Amino acid sequence: MPIKNFASRLALSLAVCGTAMGQKVNGPDYNKPNGGPPAKFFQASSSIPVAAIQAAAAKASKVPSHATYPIGEGSTKSTIHSDWADFAEGASFSFIADMDVDCDGLNHGCKGNPDGQPETNWGALSAYEVPFIVIPQNFLNANKATLKGNAVAAVICNGKMFYGIFGDSNGDSPQVTGEASWLMARTCFPEEDLNGNKGHTAADVTYIVFTGDKAVLPSSALNENYITNFDTLRSMGDSLVGALAKNLNLSGGGNPPTTLTTTSIPEPTGGSCSWPGHCAGEDNNNPPPDSSKKGDEGEDQEKE
Repeated sequence: MPIKNFASRLALSLAVCGTAMGQKVNGPDYNKPNGGPPAKFFQASSSIPVAAIQAAAAKASKVPSHATYPIGEGSTKSTIHSDWADFAEGASFSFIADMDVDCDGLNHGCKGNPDGQPETNWGALSAYEVPFIVIPQNFLNANKATLKGNAVAAVICNGKMFYGIFGDSNGDSPQVTGEASWLMARTCFPEEDLNGNKGHTAADVTYIVFTGDKAVLPSSALNENYITNFDTLRSMGDSLVGALAKNLNLSGGGNPPTTLTTTSIPEPTGGSCSWPGHCAGEDNNNPPPDSSKKGDEGEDQEKE
């Protein structure tokens, strides 16, 4: 498909997202281990070239500082790449890793996670309701000018792409990659019964975290605990990934959603922050806590 046709299809899909696909939600209604938001609330548009983006991420080769970390107790390591970090639109870091479960925040006592932390870096997110990913603290420290808390992220798993936010960091020794919230992990791998002590062990998950103030999910769609508007997350995700795909000269396929919606999507901006740390990334005088304890809660995760 020509690039201009892909752009047109993506624009159409953003304009006609379905009313039943998310919109505004009451977070506590979904704060349940087996009753979180359905996958369709945060899944990428069918017009996004998921397989092509995954293949492009596998070929990434530019390595910034503080970029290589183990993905568990074994010798396998994952490197965060910056090939896409300088794009004018869709700028991002990418890496490939496994997926362990982070329950820090409201649900720090989730199954298999008796020693979780009550807070995440920029609030106390619900791991049952918010699809978030985790980045090593050292990498966050080294890229604090561009990596912002609550920035939109994309995860490719099982041939599908889901959107979430960068919601926590890992500060253990050693720091590791490959970790996501209960909701994200169990949406990616619904047949594996993942929990705080059992992760997805294959290093076949692609993580993309977008950079800059404009990638931050606005406070109109997020509070300290919950995502409150999944349409905003999906709209921003499709826009950012669409820009990335255009920069990579990738074309898409599939059919965009066709049900009209009247949901108003606010302009994403890093300039409107409703609580300390909402879109601050890292404060030099008050760095975010190393709240994700993957080494503690994930050290014994089964590697089957």
